[in-house]
Amino acid sequence: MHPILLVFVSLLGIYLLQIVVEFWRTIHNVGHLSGPRLLFDHERFLVWAIAKLLPPIPYVSRGGSWMLRTKHQDFAAAGQDATAMVTMIPWPSAVIYLADAAAIKEVATFRAKFPKPVDMYEALFAFGGNIIASEGEDWKRYRTIAAPAFSERNTRLVWDETIRIMFDLFDNVWGDSPEIVLDHCVDITLPIALFVIGVAGFGRRVTWTSDLSVPPGHQMPFKDALHIVSTNLILKMGLPNWAMKLTERTRRVNLAFDELRQYMVEMVNARRSAETREERHDLFNGLLDAADDNPDGSVAITEQELIGNMFIFLLAGHETTAHTLCFTFALLALHPDEQERLYQQIKGILVDLNGMPTYEDMNRFTLSMAVLYETLRMFPPVSAIPKRAAEDTSLTVSNADGGETTFPIPSGTRVDYQVPGLHYNPKYWKDPHTFRPERFLGEWPRNAFLPFSSGARGCLGRRFFETESVAAITMMILKYRVEVKDEPEFVGETFEQRYARITAFDQLLNTAPRRVPLVFKRR
Repeated sequence: MHPILLVFVSLLGIYLLQIVVEFWRTIHNVGHLSGPRLLFDHERFLVWAIAKLLPPIPYVSRGGSWMLRTKHQDFAAAGQDATAMVTMIPWPSAVIYLADAAAIKEVATFRAKFPKPVDMYEALFAFGGNIIASEGEDWKRYRTIAAPAFSERNTRLVWDETIRIMFDLFDNVWGDSPEIVLDHCVDITLPIALFVIGVAGFGRRVTWTSDLSVPPGHQMPFKDALHIVSTNLILKMGLPNWAMKLTERTRRVNLAFDELRQYMVEMVNARRSAETREERHDLFNGLLDAADDNPDGSVAITEQELIGNMFIFLLAGHETTAHTLCFTFALLALHPDEQERLYQQIKGILVDLNGMPTYEDMNRFTLSMAVLYETLRMFPPVSAIPKRAAEDTSLTVSNADGGETTFPIPSGTRVDYQVPGLHYNPKYWKDPHTFRPERFLGEWPRNAFLPFSSGARGCLGRRFFETESVAAITMMILKYRVEVKDEPEFVGETFEQRYARITAFDQLLNTAPRRVPLVFKRR
């Protein structure tokens, strides 16, 4: 054998031996927790991208969107509500997944022991530092700046604007048409969410008939730029600049990033250059004030952080809401009895309100909120909420024998809340695979419901999201009956087949419906 080849083979052999030894050591260090054992680390972009295209292959790939696809299965197979995924290449590592409400609460409570691994959120730094992709003092600073915008006054604005936007849709877009056929429901829910975050978050009011043309100085509409960026963040962050110029799709993604940045800069300049400074209570005003000079010459956030936080709130208030509303209408179409029950409650409440519910009436629409929560339980926007152990520690979870299992967690190990595993855990939810909104009308296990995360890092815009969603669901079901679109190629399918088709999903930055063909019939 050639000496150079011999050296190469020897080094490779040593490396592989070290890998095998460290692999078994890693399994031992997490207490031999059951769970997937994979050849490749799926956190690497290229491996992750390939894995999304592959079916589940033992020891190689879990397949695309595996957490929401498998739900609680891994934990049931392990016999306890904690599992460990251990990967081998490029170097052995473990990720612990939790579906135990008490253990998750403990992790959320001890934030110093389990900080957020901000290095995993690199894609969200596309436009600058922000409240989601931060920890420690930076996070506290961003939250202090943004929190006042999510006030009672702003929440009332969200309700009023959502009602206005829905009436605008009914009166000026759908008009007198007895039925509206949509090939994909997000064609309606995306604009609804964009219009609400635009006006209540950034004072940018648009209508269904505006913003259809490209404004001077731009090459695509604002809503298109935002949608393309939000669905291609990982692609943009994972590929080098030269690769982003190779195909028509990647060039359009590049253009969308440039366009969205230009739109946000224009929004900043327009608000700053206004002759009179209006008293506003939207999120944008708080961010803008923080970026302006203080008397001592300091600023609370930099210009780049201003743009970064604008982007995050646009993203969170747009895609997540739109996809959740789409899943909601899909589930109601698939379950006409539940839809009728919801309609009857809404109609009964509105008898006294002349068809115009006010913000003060929101809490009366208990079933609208229950439908929203059941949708979030079944299709949580985010499947994993990652933390990282800052020190050697341990956790205890329940097991199938009715007892408890305690296992070690070495410093540096990732610990994720596995949200679908928790949301489909039969210990907390009876018949977890069944759409049953009424489970949220009485007492329910609040610690086992994590669509908005948990603890101090819980979603700052939760009330914004809930208010918008309840208003949109209530108005839509009041005016229209929702059905699944009949398509000849699917004649004869069973309910289970139809359910799987209509609720098919992908997990990108958030859980996104693939295609939801619906018909909205005027009542």
